[in-house]
Amino acid sequence: MARKPLIAGNWKMFKTHLEAIKLVQQLGYELAGHDLSAAEVAVCPPFTSLRTVQTLMEDDRMEFALGAQNMHSEDEGAFTGEVSPVMLQALRVRYVILGHSERRELLGETDEGVNQKAKAAFKHELTPIMCCGETEAEREGGLTQSKVEGQVRKGLAGVKDELVARSVIAYEPIWAIGTGKTATPDDAQETVSFIRSVIAKQFGDEEVGTAIRILYGGSVKAGNAKALFDQPDIDGGLVGGASLDAGEFAAIVKSAL
Repeated sequence: MARKPLIAGNWKMFKTHLEAIKLVQQLGYELAGHDLSAAEVAVCPPFTSLRTVQTLMEDDRMEFALGAQNMHSEDEGAFTGEVSPVMLQALRVRYVILGHSERRELLGETDEGVNQKAKAAFKHELTPIMCCGETEAEREGGLTQSKVEGQVRKGLAGVKDELVARSVIAYEPIWAIGTGKTATPDDAQETVSFIRSVIAKQFGDEEVGTAIRILYGGSVKAGNAKALFDQPDIDGGLVGGASLDAGEFAAIVKSAL
């Protein structure tokens, strides 16, 4: 089964809505004339820029998908400061990043909470990009597989097979996020392949494990993207800092075409 690569830019807490306009316009310019049918390109700006970016991409007919960086699991309610899946769906958001390590490590998000959000995303026809990954200490202690297996199993618990097959996992070793360190292509491939096998076992269906897209994230740059994306089980990247530079991000996208 052919899996279309996905290159998603996670802007984190960067760019005002005015700066977002400039960045998306520059990205459109950098990718003009390139056939993007072989891969999906998504941008995930802060909540304050979602409407601006949505309008710009639709008006200019850009072939990019819109993603959000988080959401609440409830449709509405007394949750000050939160954003619901209903709100994201109304903005034609396609992807939503869930369980990023920064939210887990800094804001106390749990596997169970990520699972609730994933189910809410599916309910409202949003595609979750569910993150998993180990710390440097866990890696050195030989705990990479047990850590990511636990996150994946708990995050997808109770989700129907057909929905899992349409979702996205992002393997992001915590020690590589924003540090300049990157897992070698072979190391990344080994863990991503393991995640695929975990999903196949969890749902008792090899086809589910084969169908799901699994991205690599962690200091992805133009210089290492192709070597990572050429691995048989890596289906693109969740790109952090490099997505804030239109030329660099475009070069990463081109390596997947």
